[in-house]
Amino acid sequence: MSEQLDARLKLVTETGIAPENGFYVTSIYPIEVRVNGQWLLVKNQRMDATIVVIKTATSFVPECKILRDLQIGELVVIGSNGVRELQKHATQEHEEFSFMSADVSSERRVELVVKQLAQKLSQIRDEDGKVVVVAGPVIIHTGAGGYLAWLIRSGYVQALLGGNAIAVHDIEQNLLGTSLGVDLEKGVGVQGGHRHHLQAINQIRQCGSTARAVELGILKSGVMYECVTQGIPYCLAGSIRDDGPLPETEMDLIKAQTEYARLLQGASMVLMLSSMLHSIAVGNMTPAGVEMICVDINPSVVTKLSDRGSLESLGVVTDVGLFLSLLVRYLDK
Repeated sequence: MSEQLDARLKLVTETGIAPENGFYVTSIYPIEVRVNGQWLLVKNQRMDATIVVIKTATSFVPECKILRDLQIGELVVIGSNGVRELQKHATQEHEEFSFMSADVSSERRVELVVKQLAQKLSQIRDEDGKVVVVAGPVIIHTGAGGYLAWLIRSGYVQALLGGNAIAVHDIEQNLLGTSLGVDLEKGVGVQGGHRHHLQAINQIRQCGSTARAVELGILKSGVMYECVTQGIPYCLAGSIRDDGPLPETEMDLIKAQTEYARLLQGASMVLMLSSMLHSIAVGNMTPAGVEMICVDINPSVVTKLSDRGSLESLGVVTDVGLFLSLLVRYLDK
């Protein structure tokens, strides 16, 4: 019976506050709202949002909106009457690609998963799709920064999301040959290496930005170098732990969240590489229908992503350096 009723709407009277605690909260799945007897698809689908119904000159437009962004005079959906969630069922395509099975893959399946992922990445690139990579500093620490740089340079990445650390240690490695003071060629710490990441930050701050360091010929390789030279947009979300930080690191959390959400729009796939905090955040921003692959040595991280219930998500428990080296090997063929 509830599907035959229009959604109950209530005016916002205080900025950033829903009119009552019974407001509808969205999931990752597409949602339709019934207004004036018509079912309307909610725009900008994401998890943990309210639904605002905007009245235009000719119709009504429902869209997801974060609680803090509610404005006085907006109409918020209250309760579940007149709201229906459209959960997708597994398709033949999902069955063909076993890595998109909402499962946590064991070590013995890593090579198979990587092979299938390489095929999918090639397909997305050929179709001018969009792959967003969420990257943690472990990529650099394990010596896999060059593989991620190769993916960016070869056109397999259309946006990069991370924190201050992934950029700092990538720049440190390409300026000074170390990551957290460890020589990545020899696998040993170097004398005075504990200062290297701060020297890297200082060098970029002297230039004014990473892009300017590339322009001046100071930064000549690496993940951030490829982002700049290939025109790949990126967002570095800051935290209380950050040293420096780099000039472009966004220390305003709300602005960083907004930019993450913007760069995720239109994504065909999200590849999450050893960054628990940023991966879970991105998972909450990403609607159903977007393929997500989460690679982490910690099983609890990949389980959290699979628990979202998306049929298109997969967690792979393995070393990210091994994973990226295998991926590049298959793609380079």
